[in-house]
Amino acid sequence: MKKLLVFLLALCMVFTVVACGGGSDDEGEATDVKVGFICLHDENSTYDLNFINAAREVVAALGIPEENYILRVNVPEGQECYDVACEMVDEGCDIIFADSFGHEDFMIQAAMENPDVQFCHATGTKAHTQGLDNYHNAFASIYEGRYLYGVAAGLKLQEMIDAGEFTAEEAKIGYVGAFTYAEVISGYTAFYLGVKSVVPTVTMEVTFTGSWYDEAMEKEAANNLIANGCKLIGQHADSMGAPTACEEAGVPNVSYNGSTKAACPNTYILTTRINWVPYYTYAINCVINGEAIDADWTGTLENGAVEILDLNEAVAAEGTAEALEQVRAALLDGSLHVFDTSTFTVNGETLTSYMADVDTDANYTGDTEVISNGVFMESHFRSAPYFDLQIDGITLLDSAF
Repeated sequence: MKKLLVFLLALCMVFTVVACGGGSDDEGEATDVKVGFICLHDENSTYDLNFINAAREVVAALGIPEENYILRVNVPEGQECYDVACEMVDEGCDIIFADSFGHEDFMIQAAMENPDVQFCHATGTKAHTQGLDNYHNAFASIYEGRYLYGVAAGLKLQEMIDAGEFTAEEAKIGYVGAFTYAEVISGYTAFYLGVKSVVPTVTMEVTFTGSWYDEAMEKEAANNLIANGCKLIGQHADSMGAPTACEEAGVPNVSYNGSTKAACPNTYILTTRINWVPYYTYAINCVINGEAIDADWTGTLENGAVEILDLNEAVAAEGTAEALEQVRAALLDGSLHVFDTSTFTVNGETLTSYMADVDTDANYTGDTEVISNGVFMESHFRSAPYFDLQIDGITLLDSAF
């Protein structure tokens, strides 16, 4: 599996260079480009570390000199983001990336005032309606990665059932979420559906912390889920809080954006992440060669932006690697869809139509039909998730905010 992922990533990087001109002699040079990266937190956050590692990898691979690479960490989702972006413009940056949802409006403000600089924002929703030539959104179909590690979690759950640790009717899992955004809802629903594909009787409880990064709160949330009888834990949060709680309690878990195998060798199963190398390579090469950057870019399993990594064979159920290869192949060839509406219900009903909020407004008004041929078309009409349905089998607990 790792060899296949490396091959796909290498293929993607070759494709992006070719698509944007490949650095021909009559176009720009990597040494002339200055790049800025804005991160919500620092390397202690698994989410931000994932961006930081990708930035460093791409800068090195493209031969961008160290003095032409600027990284700013711990930049809040407020006016500070705009200020930092403007500082980067003043320092000569040709392209600036920001990594957190709440950075968007401030990146847009900076883009409007600096039309000659490219601004790229991860997880945002407004580029396709904003109409700015120099403002862009990017995300990935990470719900496919979450479905895959849901399958791995389901196999572990079934192994525990078969061993007599609990019955199929007692198969309850938990999920620590940050906010009640569509991005989080899409992720935990995909995870649940992956588990459910293996253990049809599974139910799930979800709790929210109201923060992307709060180790104490995330650990408390995981402990509460475990105390409620959850047999396995997933998360969409950025610290070691939930994995640490699981390791201490002996509860299997999956992680996001980075492996926790070293810290949690007895409970960690698998991780999924968005690999930002393909997007950074694509966008920077477009600047180098004077090409337009897509307003909305979606990374996939196929182009190497969605990855499942570091399966812990010591914890995972036997046959997990082989099962994941089969499921991954089905996702790639289109014979399997994560949000196949025949696999879930909402208030007891199978959906045939749903208007999602794709063109973001303050009231999150549904504006786009997103169900086609029995599939909820996530990340099709824009890169950032818009799956915000509460499906049957998942219970939302009182939030911490």
